[in-house]
Amino acid sequence: MTAGTTEPEEYATGRAERRREQRGWYFYDFACSVYSTSVLTVFLGPYLTSVARAAADAEGFVHPLGIPVRAGSLFAYAVSASIVVAVLVMPMVGAVADRTGRKKPLLAAAAYLGATATAGMFFLAGERYLLGAFLLIVANASLAVSMMLYNAYLPQIAEPDERDAVSSRGWAFGYTSGALVLVLNLVLYSGHDSFGLTEGEAIRICLASAGVWWGAFTLVPLRRLRDRRIHPERLEGADVGAVGGGWRQLRATLKDMRRHPLTLSFLLAYLVYNDGVQTVISQASLYGSEELGLDQTTLITAVLLVQVLAVAGALGMGRLARSYGAKRTILGSLAVWTLILAAAYFLPADAPVFFFTLAAAIGLVLGGSQALSRSLFSHLVPRGKEAEYFSAYEMSDRGLSWLGPLVFGLAYQLTGSYRDAIISLVIFFVVGFTLLARVPVRRAAEAAGNAVPDRI
Repeated sequence: MTAGTTEPEEYATGRAERRREQRGWYFYDFACSVYSTSVLTVFLGPYLTSVARAAADAEGFVHPLGIPVRAGSLFAYAVSASIVVAVLVMPMVGAVADRTGRKKPLLAAAAYLGATATAGMFFLAGERYLLGAFLLIVANASLAVSMMLYNAYLPQIAEPDERDAVSSRGWAFGYTSGALVLVLNLVLYSGHDSFGLTEGEAIRICLASAGVWWGAFTLVPLRRLRDRRIHPERLEGADVGAVGGGWRQLRATLKDMRRHPLTLSFLLAYLVYNDGVQTVISQASLYGSEELGLDQTTLITAVLLVQVLAVAGALGMGRLARSYGAKRTILGSLAVWTLILAAAYFLPADAPVFFFTLAAAIGLVLGGSQALSRSLFSHLVPRGKEAEYFSAYEMSDRGLSWLGPLVFGLAYQLTGSYRDAIISLVIFFVVGFTLLARVPVRRAAEAAGNAVPDRI
């Protein structure tokens, strides 16, 4: 590791304390990943689409706020709208978190708002597509805000040469919980008759249980993580408790970001390629059910396969990063993502084996590309700006970005083909690869004033 400046007090902790916080930190991924897996990836897309179709007119359109929307595009549009909300909220919350040093109360508020909205999906029945879209927007935006705060802890609880491994373990914890709960979901869904439930009731229980899980396991990181003391010079003249103060700090942060053009170059690349990753994740079940004619049990099994292999993929790519550096490893994963989409376009209908093969490939690159992107970005963030910079990062992370789902939804609305919609996402990986390849990440970390690990 190259020499760097001494860590300020709010970062410096002993090894034992760092390990304790890291273990608690992993559990927020364990808590909220069930929402991403069971709700966003498996059940809500097809179920909300069926609810919207039950409420649609003869031409297949619903009319939220008087706007004609094809029922099959509603889910993608709601995901896109959730990120618009998150984009408006995250920078303000990030600014307040960095100015006060109190990330934990904000994390708790975002997590429990999202968990409550998810639990409320139990009431999504009949033709209540507006309720479903509203709860999705609230839950997804809350997830984005909470993940921004969660990610901002990484530079504070891990030394530079630990971050790839710590970030990868966090994702592995998340995929482990996703796999565990999906097994329980599969048992309930496939055996709903024996439990005296209709198919819709079983799905609504699976949706609501994700919210209960999210809320319950959030207690672990809230007990283990600690707020950092902010040095007095960072508080001078600041109205740290006011929303207005948060927006003033945001304007200052936007100006500050222009002083780190290499960090912004990486962020732009990430926003592009991760937009593609997240859209594939959120729309895969819809593609499988509507275009390939696969039943819900097949889709759950495929996502379970993704979860299991994503644990190995995240840990394996973390090891590759130690040998080749995070940037090269991410570039390799983007090439694989492009091949995955090309294969998806040509997948035959009613062929579960081919869909499972594609799911296996997604699992092997999914966790690693996300974990290494997070750890790589943590090296490029100036000290004291973690939450604010990660608010921009999170705009395209687990809460999803608005452009990918919008492109997917528009492609389907214009063509009526989910194959055309899925292949339209290739552009995100090609452009993201090109942009990332041009970023000198070592120089970017040095320009941010951070110590640089031997391989980055």
